[in-house]
Amino acid sequence: MTPSLSVVIPARNEEGSVASTLLDVSATLRREAISFELIVVNDASTDETAARVEDLSESYPEIRLVHNAGRNGFGMAIRRGIEETRGEAVAIMMADCSDSPEDLVACFRKLQEGYDCVFGSRFVKGGRVIDYPRHKLMLNRMANLFIRLLFGVPFNDFTNAFKLYRREVIDGMQPLIAPHFNLTVEMPLKAIIRGYTFATLPISWTNRKTGISKLKIKEMGSRYLFIVLYLWLERSLARGDYHRRHLYAPASGRVSERRRSSAEA
Repeated sequence: MTPSLSVVIPARNEEGSVASTLLDVSATLRREAISFELIVVNDASTDETAARVEDLSESYPEIRLVHNAGRNGFGMAIRRGIEETRGEAVAIMMADCSDSPEDLVACFRKLQEGYDCVFGSRFVKGGRVIDYPRHKLMLNRMANLFIRLLFGVPFNDFTNAFKLYRREVIDGMQPLIAPHFNLTVEMPLKAIIRGYTFATLPISWTNRKTGISKLKIKEMGSRYLFIVLYLWLERSLARGDYHRRHLYAPASGRVSERRRSSAEA
């Protein structure tokens, strides 16, 4: 049976948290009677991450381990996981327990209202962050403000990975090119400039309790800027060649007003 929801979880050296993440997400989705699959992408881990996932998959058939055997990196791991998804909707979550399974359910229910995408934001009314390092928070807010102003989009948390997309949106945003954390910006921006509808919901984010963050700010600044400017050029010069109206016929029952989400951002 085709699952309603595929959750892609990239993991590199997350032996201390990946099992808790999978158990919490699995229990929550089962309780809510949502058919699902959890696809964990082992991205060149040197610890017991893969073994933890394999052990759980023996008892939980919804959990699948995939190895990213090609070029490594956060974005490459997500792209590898997306290749394995079978669900009608695709969610991106972290393996470090930073994302809330309850938020995943709320965003999936919102998607079922007819939106093409649902973006979680930590920085709208009702959202919250716990133990966010101050210097990272300041850089985060500046980067998101820059993107929001450049594109004129009513959304303020592009750099967070936690987002949900319908299957046709994943197909419509191809090709994905970002190999690192800048994929978190590429995916929602592509969805927006290519004409897909979105809603914004408040979410919570909790800093990891185990392991080490893989995001290296000094390395990522230029990569974020590259993907932002790349997509700004697409919007400015591509003359709508990649817009959804050129890719798909209008789907019946879908939300037609892209800006409907502005009141929620």
